[in-house]
Amino acid sequence: MKRILSVCHLGPTPYGEGIALQEALVRRRVAARDGDPGGAEATDWLLFPDHPPVLTMGRGGSGQGLRVSRESLAERGIEWFEVARGGDLTWHGPGQLVGYAIMDLEQRGRDLHRFLRDLEEVLILALERWGIPARRVPGRTGVWVGEEKIASLGIAVRHWVGYHGFALNVAPDLGFFELIHPCGLRGIQMTSVAARLGASAPTLDRARQEVAELLADRRGYDGIRGVPAEEVRNLVSSIEISRAAQTTAHHAA
Repeated sequence: MKRILSVCHLGPTPYGEGIALQEALVRRRVAARDGDPGGAEATDWLLFPDHPPVLTMGRGGSGQGLRVSRESLAERGIEWFEVARGGDLTWHGPGQLVGYAIMDLEQRGRDLHRFLRDLEEVLILALERWGIPARRVPGRTGVWVGEEKIASLGIAVRHWVGYHGFALNVAPDLGFFELIHPCGLRGIQMTSVAARLGASAPTLDRARQEVAELLADRRGYDGIRGVPAEEVRNLVSSIEISRAAQTTAHHAA
């Protein structure tokens, strides 16, 4: 049987909804693998949401990376979430390519480290394709260009289904990163594809397509299947979304 990666550009997606969709699709993926009679489809996903400005803190965070008061975030219309992924504090928002990879890791040896490294490698390959030499930094998860960071990663796993993923700075307002010590690292600078390439930077549409193709190849899929956002939202019942959203709300400060 061919392995196909289902890919969806969700469009504008509040962060809480994005988490709720992930949680629901993870449950469906586990159920399908375990032979749930409900008939959930055994599909791995790559979701591309367009989030409004939001700060998220992973399991490794303590809040020490925030450089402004929590009250000032609300005044600026920036949400705050504490989430299940690994890593510390990061920003998501317009101009950033956020990708949620919901993938059954049992088919690849239950190797969470390889899952994370594959996501990094895909972003490095995409950047090199666009003319930007990128690299890893030993001991620091993410992707770097010179001494500046261009992509952050953080993953979670449930019943050996991986989820969460990556955030690649394509053309965001880098000023938002002044609100935090990105990923808990002090003294680092963030960069973007647009900052490096100017007018020759790829569009977000192109970046989504090429990153999806590279990830499918890297993880051994036979191809990708584009899925409309409405179909994804209809696939996940309102009951599933509500249940996942309640869990998300519990983690949001």
